[in-house]
Formats: sequence, structure tokens, C-alpha cells
Amino acid sequence: MDVLDRILDGAVDLHVHSGPSPMPRRIDHVEAAQSADSAGFRAIVVKCHYHNTVMDVLAMKPRLQGVGTQVFGGIALNSQVGGINPHAVDLSLKMGGKIIWFPTISSHAHLCHAAEDATIQAHFQPLGIRQSDEVDIFGEDGDLIPEVHEVLVLAKEHDAIVSAGHMGPERATALMEAAAALGHTKLMINHPNFVMEAEKSQVVRFAELGATIEHSLVMYLADEKYFPLQSLLDWIDLVGPERTSLGSDLGQVGNPMPLDAYREVCSRLLDSGISEDDLRLMVTKNPASLLGLEA
Repeated sequence: MDVLDRILDGAVDLHVHSGPSPMPRRIDHVEAAQSADSAGFRAIVVKCHYHNTVMDVLAMKPRLQGVGTQVFGGIALNSQVGGINPHAVDLSLKMGGKIIWFPTISSHAHLCHAAEDATIQAHFQPLGIRQSDEVDIFGEDGDLIPEVHEVLVLAKEHDAIVSAGHMGPERATALMEAAAALGHTKLMINHPNFVMEAEKSQVVRFAELGATIEHSLVMYLADEKYFPLQSLLDWIDLVGPERTSLGSDLGQVGNPMPLDAYREVCSRLLDSGISEDDLRLMVTKNPASLLGLEA
């Protein structure tokens, strides 16, 4: 077993965009799990911006028999599920959900980002579906709305991960502070330099509040369509491997397979001087801990 095989054996991908989804997907959840299993992944979490993926996973359970990689789902609190909806969250968690993503495509930051590019905007309205309504965690008084606190209580009760989704830094900070005040420690920030566009000082604050900073491998491929690898190295150095996680953010038509991205980016990180132990921490131990999987 070479070094890359050792690193990926037991890996956990918290950010898989497999299907079903209204957006075009290369693979469904079972195929994603089978691919991950071929490399010894311990678990994956499947994500959709439009619906609770826990139900998908339960429906596919017969097809997952014999697949060694565990598959989990979660819910993104966009307008398609009623926004900050404690009822939807309660259902997802009680059916086995592991992650609550606060607004992604319904966040103010995402809607502003999409409005700058008609192609991006159309991308998030597949099948001609209605544009997402904005979902805010702040009320007119500038404070967090009561439903946010209800959702955080549910997350703590069920030991579920709370992600800031695609919200901007101000809202993400308020969410992380509220969760930390409640004593909830399973917190996550996704791709802080994409859509969220957080400053480094803000990301340090997220980490201080207990959040794990997840970076999307799709954004650091060799084609540098998004960012150069040095940018990822700088983010890792900023908060340390102890507060960093790597997820594929893949499964879309037109993009590489999740496993291929892990192999490519992890190999380049090793070549750039990241140690095997630190890389295993970011692809295996940290995401597994967030999921509550025993070491």
C-alpha cells in the first residue's frame, strides 16, 4: 500500500453532490459510495441544495447492501424546504440526518454572487425551477430569528454538524457564536474563499469558535479553474491541519469524480510538503470526528 492509499483508507467525504438532484449529476448516491469504497473510504455525506437527502439514502438502502462505505444525508435550509424550518430539520435528524447546512443557494451572499453571472444564475435553476427566495437568519431587529436557536438546539440534541452554508461572514459568525454559546462543538465552514469570501481574520475567528474549515478539492485541481494550490496551503497554515477538513464538493456532470480529485489534490499536497499525518488528519480523522464515528 503506497502513501496515498494509506491516507485515503478510512477517509470521510462530507461534501458529495451525487443524485438524485434537479441538477445534472454524474453518479447517484450508491455509485458515489461504491467509488469511495474502492479506495477504502469510511463514509460519505451526500448533499443537495434542494431537498433532504436522508430520504434518498433510506430509499437506496437495498442497493447499498455490501458497500463498505457508510452513506449519510442532511438538509440544506433553503427556500425549497421552507428556509430556517425546525420541522424540516427535526424530521431530517430523526430519520438519521447528520448535517444541517444553513442557507446555501438561498443565502444573500450566494444570490448576489449568482446575480453577477447569468450562467451561474441559470446553473442553480435547473429544469426551469423557480429562483430561490432569500433566506435570512437575521430578523428586522438585527438579531437571530428564534427558529435559528430552535435548529441549533435540535443539532445539539442529535449531535449533528452545523454548517454555515453559503452565508456571508457576518451571518456565519453570528451562527457560530450562537452555537458555541449553546455548547455545540460540531461546526463547519465550507469553502470560505468562495461565495462566502471571508477574510483570513474572520476564518481565524471561526476556528476559535470551534469550527472546522472545510475546503473543496474541486477548487484546487491542477487546471486552477478556481484557485492555485498555494492558496489551499495558505489556508491550512492559517488555522492548522487540526481545524481543517477536505471534501470533494463533486459529483456534477462535467467535473471529475470525487475519488479522482482526492487522489490528485492529496498527491500534490504531499509533493508540496504536507506530511502524511497532517493529510490523514484533514481527510480522515477530522471529518470522522464531526460525524461522530469512533476513531
